[in-house]
Amino acid sequence: MSRIDDLIADFAPKGVEFKALGDVGEFVRGNGMPKADLVCEGVGAIHYGQIYTRYGVWASETLSFVSPEKAAKLAKADPGDIIITNTSENIDDVGKAVAWLGTEAIVTGGHATVIKHDQDPKFLAYWFASVDFYVQKRKLATGTKVIDVSAKKLATVRIPIPPLEVQREIVRVLDQFTQLEAELEAELEARRAQYDYYAGELLTVDRDVPCVRFGDVATIVRGASPRPIQQFITEDPSGAPWIKIGDVPADGKYITRTSLRVTLEGAAKSRRVMPGDFVLSNSMSFGRPYISKIEGYIHDGWLAIKGFEASYVADYLYYLLRSAPVQEEFKRRAGAGTVQNLNAEIVRSVKIPLPPRDAQERVVGLLDRFDALVNDISIGLPAELAARRKQYEYYRDKLLTFEEAPA
Repeated sequence: MSRIDDLIADFAPKGVEFKALGDVGEFVRGNGMPKADLVCEGVGAIHYGQIYTRYGVWASETLSFVSPEKAAKLAKADPGDIIITNTSENIDDVGKAVAWLGTEAIVTGGHATVIKHDQDPKFLAYWFASVDFYVQKRKLATGTKVIDVSAKKLATVRIPIPPLEVQREIVRVLDQFTQLEAELEAELEARRAQYDYYAGELLTVDRDVPCVRFGDVATIVRGASPRPIQQFITEDPSGAPWIKIGDVPADGKYITRTSLRVTLEGAAKSRRVMPGDFVLSNSMSFGRPYISKIEGYIHDGWLAIKGFEASYVADYLYYLLRSAPVQEEFKRRAGAGTVQNLNAEIVRSVKIPLPPRDAQERVVGLLDRFDALVNDISIGLPAELAARRKQYEYYRDKLLTFEEAPA
């Protein structure tokens, strides 16, 4: 921090100037460019949805392209420009920015704004990830299901503009933190790949272990939906928990709560699951197993699996259903029709190994320990990565907080 403090003392002894974002650069609003326009080669393009799912603070290469004919009609981002999202489904992602550091101009489309400026592009992109910007954008955001911060509102955001020498030193420090975090993430991904291989080996059984038709050792039924569902959603605490895909993280194991409830009439038209039952997504990201910790009700985008206890240890069945061979078999069978759908009969017909219970328990003990090492944020690499992220966020916000110069 002393190097930055020295630079501020030298170049901004009376404080740092704050400006409205609209006075920092020119705003160019994007338009058009649906995902259907994206191709494998052509003019580089950044789709707004990729900014909060695929890009970091900066980029020098694009993941997608559009034809030259399409590009001619789109907003252009030159090297050094900032591309910022105006729309998202949540407040965290709206206003996420990426600095374009490639060698050629690219394009972007609707729900994004290009900011052309003469500041350090990485400094601006880092600032858009700061708590200062977050607090301001919350006040400007509109919408519930779709959150929007228009270019006009973005232009009113107040941003500190320290001298370029200070900006570059802050970027140098934050780049170091980012690199350390990236190295930890890469190591964690390598451990997860190792875990997947190890799990596959443990779940591979000898030839003398019988394989059974899943439907012969478990009851597998499809969920049910009262329609139209909105008529049955209630805020009454006496309503029944309504389990949705969004209630569980993609890599989660348990369902512990729901964000919505349905009326008792709606519950009667749905499928009940009890604690210990499995639910399996049967469309979109199909085939993902979860264990319910609660009594609740599922719609027809889920399958319920119960009555397996005489044959399987629950945790073993969870690991088995997540394993690559079973997941690949689900995908193969679900993809046989025109629409990928993992219906109950497909899942019933899949053959899975049935080792002795003591062998199942031994495998579970080993996989639980390995799973904790790569996924439990309280120990090992996940804990170190979580701590490093907190440290990074703390120093980022500290580095991007300035005393304002008097007017």
